[in-house]
Amino acid sequence: MTSPAGLRAKADPSGRRLRLLAVTACPTGIAHTYMAAETLQQTAERLGIDMKVETQGSIGAENVLTDNDVRQADGIIIAADKEVDRERFAGKRVLSTGVADGIHRPEELIEQVQRAPVQSGTAAPAGGSGAGSAGATGGAGGWGGSGRSGGRERSLGYKALMNGVSYMIPFVVVGGLLIAVSLALGGHATASGYATTPGTFWDHLFRIGVLGFTLMIPILSGYIAYAIGDRPALVPGMIGGFIANTGSLYDSKAGAGFIGAIVTGFLAGYLVVWIKKVQVPKVVQPIMPIIVIPIAATTALGLFFIYVIGKPISWVFENLTGWLSGMTGTSAVLLGAILGLMIAFDMGGPVNKTAFLFGAGLIASGNHAVMGMCAAAIPVMPLGQGLATVLRRRLYSEQERDTGMAALFMGVFGISEGAIPFAAARPAVVIPANMLGGAVAGALAGVAGVGDHVPHGGPVVAALGAVDNWVWFLAAIAAGTVVTALTTNTLIDLAGRRAGRAGEAPAGPAAPAVPRAAATGARPGAPAPEVLSGHLTGRTVKTGLAALTKEDAIREMAELLAAAGSVRDVDELVRVALAREAQGTTGLGESIAIPHAKTDAVSRPTVGFARSAAGIEWGAPDGTRARLVFMIAVPAAAAGDEHLRILALLSRKLMDAGFRDRLAGAPDERAVLEVLGEIR
Repeated sequence: MTSPAGLRAKADPSGRRLRLLAVTACPTGIAHTYMAAETLQQTAERLGIDMKVETQGSIGAENVLTDNDVRQADGIIIAADKEVDRERFAGKRVLSTGVADGIHRPEELIEQVQRAPVQSGTAAPAGGSGAGSAGATGGAGGWGGSGRSGGRERSLGYKALMNGVSYMIPFVVVGGLLIAVSLALGGHATASGYATTPGTFWDHLFRIGVLGFTLMIPILSGYIAYAIGDRPALVPGMIGGFIANTGSLYDSKAGAGFIGAIVTGFLAGYLVVWIKKVQVPKVVQPIMPIIVIPIAATTALGLFFIYVIGKPISWVFENLTGWLSGMTGTSAVLLGAILGLMIAFDMGGPVNKTAFLFGAGLIASGNHAVMGMCAAAIPVMPLGQGLATVLRRRLYSEQERDTGMAALFMGVFGISEGAIPFAAARPAVVIPANMLGGAVAGALAGVAGVGDHVPHGGPVVAALGAVDNWVWFLAAIAAGTVVTALTTNTLIDLAGRRAGRAGEAPAGPAAPAVPRAAATGARPGAPAPEVLSGHLTGRTVKTGLAALTKEDAIREMAELLAAAGSVRDVDELVRVALAREAQGTTGLGESIAIPHAKTDAVSRPTVGFARSAAGIEWGAPDGTRARLVFMIAVPAAAAGDEHLRILALLSRKLMDAGFRDRLAGAPDERAVLEVLGEIR
C-alpha cells in the first residue's frame, strides 16, 4: 500500500502515476452528482492523474469502488452533500467537501487531497473533514431546505437529524395507522380513555401499533447517533432513546419524548466519536467497535440521563402539575390557552403529559371542562401539519406529503404523535406553529364550556358522544388546525425566501421570441436529428424564453412541452416541478438549470430546452443566472428511472465548455438540435 506521506502532484517517487479515487453524491437528485464526477475525471486526465469516481445518485451507486481500488489509491476525494461511508477508506488520505466544489474547484481538490488527514477510524471526524478539507460545515436545514450548499458540506448535525427522522417515519406511520384503525373499528369509550376490548382481534392490532410507537423514539435517537459515530453508536443511541422515553427510570410520570431522543442521539454519537480517539493497545482494537465502545457509551449515557438529565425532567413535571392546580379557578380562556400550549409543545413529552394527566385526573371529580380544553388541542398538531402539506404542496417533498396524509388520519383519532416527524425535522418552525394552534383550540374550548368525559382527544370522542357542546369542540379543533397550518407554511415560506429560494431577476427586456417557422431554417423534408432517444424534438425547443423568474420559466417550459402534445395537465406539471425545486435548486451552475418532474400529468417522457438571453436567477451554487434551461418530464408510472437516466446524460455532457458554447451560440432551433445530437 502506498504511504500517504509519499504523494506528489502527478507521480510517486517510483514514477508511477498518481492514483486518486472520488465519491460524488447529492441528497436530492443526481445532476450535481454526475457533473462533479465528470469535472473531476476531466481535470485528472488533463493533469495526468488516474482517477476513478463512484457516483451515488438517486438511481443508486454506480462505478462502485472496489477493495482493490482503495488499496492502490493515493487519496480519496469525497464531494458530497450527504453521508458517505468512510470505513472502507481507513489508512488513506480523505478529503471531504461539498458536491459543488467537485464541479467548480476540481484542480484545487486534487491538490488538497495530497495534504488531507489520514482516515484512521471508522467514521468521519466530527463536524467535517478536518484540516485540509476544502469544505466547512454548512448550516442545518430541514425537509424542503433550499439545497444551496455553496460548495460547503451540510453540517453533521443536519445530516444526523435527517437520518434519524427518515428512519423514524415508517414507525410513526405504521404504528399510528394501526392504532387509528383498531380504535375506529374496535374501540369504545371507557373511564380510562378510548380503548379496545382486551383479548379481541382489534386489541391485538392496537398493541402491535403501540409497539411501533414504542420503537419510534429509540429509532430516532439511534439513527441520529449512527450518522455521527457509525455502527458503534447505534446501540447506545437506541438504548439512550428508550431511557429518555421511559420516565419511570428517573422518577418521572412522563418520558422526555422526541426532544429527549434528539438529545440522547447527539450525545451518544459524539460520545462514541470521542471514545474512538482514545489510544488503546493493538490487542484491544479489534473488540473496540463491537464490545468496548458500545458498552462504555451505553453505560455512560444511560447513567448520565437518569441522574443528571432525568431529575430536572421529573422536577418540571411535578412543578408544572402544582402550578396548573393553582390555576383551576382562573379564566377559562387563559387556562385553555396554557393547556393548549403545553399539549402542543413536545407531543408525548413531560410538558404534554403534565397537561394531559392534569385534565384526566379531574374527570373523576366531575370537572370535565379541563379535559375538554386538552382534548381540543390534542389533534391540532397532526391535523395542522397534514393540512399544511395539502394547502401548499409545492413547499413539501413527496415523502412529507405522504406523511401529511397519514398525520391527518391520525389526528382524527387524537394521535398527536403523527406530527412528530415534522417537528423533529423543522423544530424552529413546527413547534411554535403547533403551540399557537393548540393555544387557540384550548382557549376556544375553554370559553365555550366544552367538556370531555373520557381522557382522550380528537374528533373521534365527539363522534362517540363523550363530549359536551360538541359543535364548539369541533369548531375549536378546526380553528386551531387552520392556525397551525397557515403559520407553518408562512414560516417555511419566509425561511425559504431568506435563503434566496425565491429570488427574481432584475427587470429588463425579455429576449424576443423567434417565430418557430422562421427560426428553424430547415429544408422541407429534412429529417430532424434524434436527441435523447427522441424525447427532445424541434417542437420542444425554444431559443428565447420570455420569463424573468424561475417560477415563470418553469410554467413557460411546461407550456412548451404541452404544445408538443405530451402534457395532460400543465398546472400539475408546474406544481410537481416547483415542489422539486423546494427540495433543492436544480440550478447547477455554469448558467445551467435542469428542472424535472415525475408525474402522471405527462403521457410520455419528454424533454424541452430553452435559452434565456438575460438569464434567470435559479439559486445556483456559483451564483450564475440560468441561460440554458432543460426541462425533463416523465410519467410517474414510467418503467425504471428514465428521467434520472436522461438527467445523468445531460449533466455529464453539459460539463463540456465547448458543448455549452455551441449550444448558446446556435442560431435557431434546427442548429440547437444539431448540437444536442452530440449527447450519447
